Amino acid sequence: MRGFCCATLLYQNNKIMSNRTKINVADPAAYKAILAMENYIESTGLTTKHKDLIKIRASQINGCTYCIDIHTRDARKAGETEQRIYSLTSWRETPYFDEQERAILALTEEVTLISNKVSDETYNAAAAMFDKAYLAQLIMAIITINAWNRIGVSTKLEPVLL
Repeated sequence: MRGFCCATLLYQNNKIMSNRTKINVADPAAYKAILAMENYIESTGLTTKHKDLIKIRASQINGCTYCIDIHTRDARKAGETEQRIYSLTSWRETPYFDEQERAILALTEEVTLISNKVSDETYNAAAAMFDKAYLAQLIMAIITINAWNRIGVSTKLEPVLL
Protein backbone atom coordinates (compact mmCIF):
# COMPACT_ATOMS: atom_id res chain seq x y z
CA MET A 1 0.00 0.00 0.00
CA ARG A 2 1.75 3.14 -1.24
CA GLY A 3 1.08 6.41 0.50
CA PHE A 4 1.57 5.03 3.96
CA CYS A 5 4.96 5.10 5.52
CA CYS A 6 6.88 2.89 7.86
CA ALA A 7 5.07 2.81 11.15
CA THR A 8 1.62 3.17 9.62
CA LEU A 9 1.36 -0.33 8.22
CA LEU A 10 2.93 -1.91 11.24
CA TYR A 11 0.73 -0.10 13.71
CA GLN A 12 -2.38 -0.85 11.65
CA ASN A 13 -1.52 -4.55 11.63
CA ASN A 14 -0.54 -4.57 15.32
CA LYS A 15 2.59 -6.61 14.59
CA ILE A 16 4.93 -4.70 16.86
CA MET A 17 7.97 -6.84 17.57
CA SER A 18 9.08 -4.62 20.44
CA ASN A 19 7.51 -3.78 23.77
CA ARG A 20 8.43 -0.12 23.33
CA THR A 21 5.86 2.65 23.09
CA LYS A 22 3.42 2.55 20.22
CA ILE A 23 3.17 6.21 19.26
CA ASN A 24 -0.28 5.83 17.71
CA VAL A 25 -1.61 4.46 21.02
CA ALA A 26 0.37 6.56 23.48
CA ASP A 27 -0.17 9.87 21.67
CA PRO A 28 -2.68 9.60 18.81
CA ALA A 29 -2.54 13.34 18.08
CA ALA A 30 1.24 13.20 17.53
CA TYR A 31 0.85 10.18 15.29
CA LYS A 32 -1.88 11.91 13.28
CA ALA A 33 0.39 14.93 12.81
CA ILE A 34 3.22 12.91 11.28
CA LEU A 35 0.72 10.94 9.23
CA ALA A 36 -0.66 14.24 7.92
CA MET A 37 2.86 15.17 6.78
CA GLU A 38 3.13 11.83 4.98
CA ASN A 39 -0.25 12.33 3.33
CA TYR A 40 0.83 15.80 2.23
CA ILE A 41 4.00 14.39 0.62
CA GLU A 42 1.92 11.78 -1.21
CA SER A 43 -0.34 14.55 -2.56
CA THR A 44 2.52 16.58 -4.06
CA GLY A 45 3.89 16.45 -7.57
CA LEU A 46 7.02 14.60 -6.46
CA THR A 47 7.62 11.58 -8.68
CA THR A 48 7.37 8.14 -7.15
CA LYS A 49 10.99 7.48 -8.14
CA HIS A 50 12.18 10.63 -6.34
CA LYS A 51 10.19 9.81 -3.20
CA ASP A 52 11.49 6.24 -3.21
CA LEU A 53 15.13 7.34 -3.53
CA ILE A 54 14.67 9.78 -0.64
CA LYS A 55 12.97 7.22 1.60
CA ILE A 56 15.47 4.46 0.96
CA ARG A 57 18.61 6.60 1.23
CA ALA A 58 17.55 8.42 4.41
CA SER A 59 16.48 5.12 5.98
CA GLN A 60 19.87 3.58 5.14
CA ILE A 61 21.70 6.49 6.76
CA ASN A 62 19.47 6.36 9.85
CA GLY A 63 19.68 2.58 10.17
CA CYS A 64 15.91 2.08 10.14
CA THR A 65 15.67 -1.54 9.08
CA TYR A 66 11.88 -1.52 9.01
CA CYS A 67 11.76 1.51 6.72
CA ILE A 68 14.46 0.10 4.43
CA ASP A 69 12.43 -3.09 4.09
CA ILE A 70 9.14 -1.31 3.34
CA HIS A 71 10.55 1.27 0.95
CA THR A 72 12.77 -1.06 -1.06
CA ARG A 73 9.76 -3.34 -1.57
CA ASP A 74 7.64 -0.34 -2.63
CA ALA A 75 10.36 0.83 -5.00
CA ARG A 76 10.63 -2.61 -6.62
CA LYS A 77 6.85 -2.70 -7.11
CA ALA A 78 7.06 0.73 -8.76
CA GLY A 79 9.70 -0.55 -11.21
CA GLU A 80 12.96 0.42 -9.51
CA THR A 81 15.81 -1.94 -10.37
CA GLU A 82 17.68 -4.10 -7.91
CA GLN A 83 20.94 -2.71 -9.28
CA ARG A 84 20.02 0.87 -8.40
CA ILE A 85 18.62 -0.07 -5.00
CA TYR A 86 21.77 -2.02 -4.09
CA SER A 87 24.04 0.79 -5.21
CA LEU A 88 22.33 3.60 -3.31
CA THR A 89 24.94 3.50 -0.56
CA SER A 90 27.60 4.27 -3.17
CA TRP A 91 25.56 6.29 -5.66
CA ARG A 92 28.40 8.75 -6.32
CA GLU A 93 30.55 5.95 -7.75
CA THR A 94 27.93 4.57 -10.15
CA PRO A 95 26.54 5.69 -13.51
CA TYR A 96 23.00 4.60 -12.57
CA PHE A 97 21.59 7.92 -11.37
CA ASP A 98 20.83 10.97 -13.48
CA GLU A 99 21.71 14.54 -12.58
CA GLN A 100 18.39 15.24 -10.84
CA GLU A 101 18.59 12.05 -8.82
CA ARG A 102 22.16 12.86 -7.80
CA ALA A 103 21.05 16.30 -6.59
CA ILE A 104 18.21 14.67 -4.63
CA LEU A 105 20.50 12.05 -3.08
CA ALA A 106 23.08 14.66 -2.06
CA LEU A 107 20.36 16.84 -0.53
CA THR A 108 18.86 13.82 1.24
CA GLU A 109 22.21 12.93 2.78
CA GLU A 110 22.95 16.45 3.97
CA VAL A 111 19.47 17.10 5.41
CA THR A 112 19.55 13.69 7.11
CA LEU A 113 23.00 14.40 8.56
CA ILE A 114 21.92 17.95 9.42
CA SER A 115 24.54 18.56 12.09
CA ASN A 116 27.02 18.85 9.22
CA LYS A 117 24.76 21.51 7.62
CA VAL A 118 23.43 21.62 4.06
CA SER A 119 26.22 23.05 1.95
CA ASP A 120 25.60 25.88 -0.49
CA GLU A 121 26.97 23.63 -3.24
CA THR A 122 24.40 20.90 -2.57
CA TYR A 123 21.50 23.30 -2.08
CA ASN A 124 22.36 25.32 -5.19
CA ALA A 125 22.72 22.18 -7.30
CA ALA A 126 19.21 21.10 -6.29
CA ALA A 127 17.84 24.63 -6.74
CA ALA A 128 19.25 24.70 -10.28
CA MET A 129 17.41 21.45 -11.13
CA PHE A 130 14.00 22.10 -9.63
CA ASP A 131 11.57 24.97 -9.26
CA LYS A 132 11.03 26.43 -5.78
CA ALA A 133 7.85 24.45 -5.07
CA TYR A 134 9.40 21.11 -6.08
CA LEU A 135 12.52 21.87 -4.05
CA ALA A 136 10.37 22.70 -1.01
CA GLN A 137 8.49 19.43 -1.48
CA LEU A 138 11.77 17.51 -1.73
CA ILE A 139 12.96 19.04 1.54
CA MET A 140 9.66 18.24 3.23
CA ALA A 141 9.83 14.64 1.96
CA ILE A 142 13.33 14.31 3.41
CA ILE A 143 12.20 15.77 6.73
CA THR A 144 9.17 13.46 6.83
CA ILE A 145 11.09 10.22 6.25
CA ASN A 146 13.63 11.32 8.85
CA ALA A 147 10.78 11.72 11.34
CA TRP A 148 9.45 8.25 10.48
CA ASN A 149 12.98 6.82 10.78
CA ARG A 150 13.36 8.31 14.24
CA ILE A 151 10.04 6.80 15.28
CA GLY A 152 11.07 3.44 13.84
CA VAL A 153 14.51 3.37 15.42
CA SER A 154 13.50 4.75 18.83
CA THR A 155 10.54 2.37 19.15
CA LYS A 156 12.46 -0.58 17.66
CA LEU A 157 10.18 -1.35 14.75
CA GLU A 158 11.37 -4.48 13.01
CA PRO A 159 10.49 -5.89 9.60
CA VAL A 160 8.46 -9.04 9.43
CA LEU A 161 10.14 -11.99 7.74
CA LEU A 162 8.10 -12.89 4.68
